[in-house]
Amino acid sequence: MAQENSLPLGIAPQGGMSHVQGVNDVPLSNATIPALLSDAVSRFASRPAVVFLEQGVRWTWLQFSDEVDRFAAGLAALGLQRGDRLGIWSPNRVEWLVTQFATARIGVILVNINPAYRVHELEYALNASSCVALVSAEQLRTSKYLEMLQSLAPELATCEPGHLNAKRLPTLKLVIRMGEERTQGMFGYDEVLAHGVAALDRMGLDAISSSLGCHDAINIQFTSGTTGNPKGATLTHHNVVNNARFVAQAMRFSEYDSLAIPVPLYHCFGMVLSVLACVSVGATMVFPGEVFDPAATLAAVSEEKCTALHGVPTMFIAELDHPRFGEFDLSTLRTGIMAGAPCPIETMKRVVSQMNMREVTIAYGMTETSPVSFQSSTSDPLDRRVSTVGRIQPHLDAKVVDAQNNIVAVGQTGELWVRGYSVMKGYWGDEVRTREAIVDGWMRTGDLATIDAEGYCNIVGRVKDMLIRGGENIYPREIEEFLFRHSKVQSVQVFGVPDKKYGEEICAWIVLKPGEQATEEDIRAFCRNQIAHYKIPRYVRFVTEMPMTITGKVQKFVMRELMVKELNLLG
Repeated sequence: MAQENSLPLGIAPQGGMSHVQGVNDVPLSNATIPALLSDAVSRFASRPAVVFLEQGVRWTWLQFSDEVDRFAAGLAALGLQRGDRLGIWSPNRVEWLVTQFATARIGVILVNINPAYRVHELEYALNASSCVALVSAEQLRTSKYLEMLQSLAPELATCEPGHLNAKRLPTLKLVIRMGEERTQGMFGYDEVLAHGVAALDRMGLDAISSSLGCHDAINIQFTSGTTGNPKGATLTHHNVVNNARFVAQAMRFSEYDSLAIPVPLYHCFGMVLSVLACVSVGATMVFPGEVFDPAATLAAVSEEKCTALHGVPTMFIAELDHPRFGEFDLSTLRTGIMAGAPCPIETMKRVVSQMNMREVTIAYGMTETSPVSFQSSTSDPLDRRVSTVGRIQPHLDAKVVDAQNNIVAVGQTGELWVRGYSVMKGYWGDEVRTREAIVDGWMRTGDLATIDAEGYCNIVGRVKDMLIRGGENIYPREIEEFLFRHSKVQSVQVFGVPDKKYGEEICAWIVLKPGEQATEEDIRAFCRNQIAHYKIPRYVRFVTEMPMTITGKVQKFVMRELMVKELNLLG
């Protein structure tokens, strides 16, 4: 108990139950996104703000703000108003960043559209959120965005820009395309900027921004569900501004930091943990390229002398294992975040020792909680930072509950629920699924977790991922962490497949390190006498890559489907 009492009030669970409350010594902010940017500009006007290496862009805070105002004025001149929805469909480009702040400047709700979407998904996202406008890149690799859009809205071929009347996209009126070329029926991004220069009225923009409320919806992010259509998590200024502030605080960020951002902007990781966290303190944002490339990321850190780096575990693994890793000077790195998926302990240790990220933090959350609810501190002992997701963020509550929604004792496994300022307004236009997800203000995360006596949280899997083999509850994360210790294993994913005798059996997909070879029996032999017999995978498959979302989240449901088909388990 003495150990608990030495912790900040609220950090440790009370009464031996898995319920923790964050500290509230720093008050919540009522600032909107435009106010957050305005404050950064007033304090750091001439300091570096934005670097897009692939596009050759380098802006100070004042230059960035001026560009945002021009684009905001251009959007307003085209008729966009507070509460309208504008979609953005693009990889990491400076236009994405400008659009994020320009829409917030005039109260337009930004709808993040996954760069990996195809025609059907684009149609769903635009219609589900009733988008009036869309800002789109021309293409990314084999994804030809404008061609897909034209297939959905052939009416673009004959309409004037801003006057689209498409049968399949009934609310969409305005398309803005990036790039120098011109496309029938669409405005060019530069044309909208030119509109903005002609119509720029900063007093008018300030009047709109000052009329916005911090609890107004400002962003819709579609969550990548494994079944059914994606859900549009609706976030407010209050949600994302405060989350960004506390994330920056956990990393001990200041205006003297510079952050390499290889994670996608369309996702909460890039948009909130990276961008808004930097804006909250005036730190420099460095974007290595449109999409993640390990060599480009390492080069950006080295050349720009970045002090921080963000990424999902698969990104850090790719950087560490890159054949040219030793060529890059990473001595300026200090901190950063690894999040977005379970972080293998061995990877975390290598990031600290080989990338100089001695103060790296782990963050845990979900889009619906804006996103971070737990984060490790830069001062947490290394063993805590590599084995947990840290402790509860300020001004938030969390509890672990059983199947009857009762709080479980410290150390016991259950579903993690989160409550507080960060919980979304709801799923856009979907009251039914909102009520299923939020119970009396508590967001049901769907994650299985434990909370220890000091308040540290450990995510042991997804509620839907937990498998039951012959009556034994098995958490794939535990087996994954064990297999990760094998010297030949680069990455591993464990999941359940149907079994007539035991109900479910364990399957492991393994990617070996370059040049290594192993057999199924090698893996099982490694497990024997080290983990319980019922946790040893019955099926082992060696693969070259895992099916993943663009944000680096592994799609276990895809693996399960492939194994069920291969093994004819339902036959």
